[in-house]
Amino acid sequence: MAVTPEEVGLCGCWQVLAVQRERTPLGAKADPPSVEIGYYASSLGQQELTEPELLQVVRDHWAAIENGSHYRRDVSMGEDASRVSKRGPAQILAALRNLALGIYELDRARGRTKTKELKAWCRRMTASKALKLLSH
Repeated sequence: MAVTPEEVGLCGCWQVLAVQRERTPLGAKADPPSVEIGYYASSLGQQELTEPELLQVVRDHWAAIENGSHYRRDVSMGEDASRVSKRGPAQILAALRNLALGIYELDRARGRTKTKELKAWCRRMTASKALKLLSH
């Protein structure tokens, strides 16, 4: 069923996209595949991009997020498993995770660590080491 963005409360958008995808969990005890539908709002007009081009925009968006900080914050720091649900504490934890990720990247860029995994680096990091890294 086609709806306008205004009908779903997204004034200013020109399109609402529904993308069906199959999710296949990995690992030894992986669950069976599941079908998910993701909804996206776009300010692009219907004539600006073809359906395959819109799909590529969605794929590129998720590739950047999943291969960027979200993947590392979730896998290395267990962000998605966090049970903190109140907005203030959740924002503080997100900021601390981003700070740790930034310090790690700074440490790598300066050639001061050979550790290629954020999780392993975090296990060895202490507050005094982190402060020392930030002051140089």
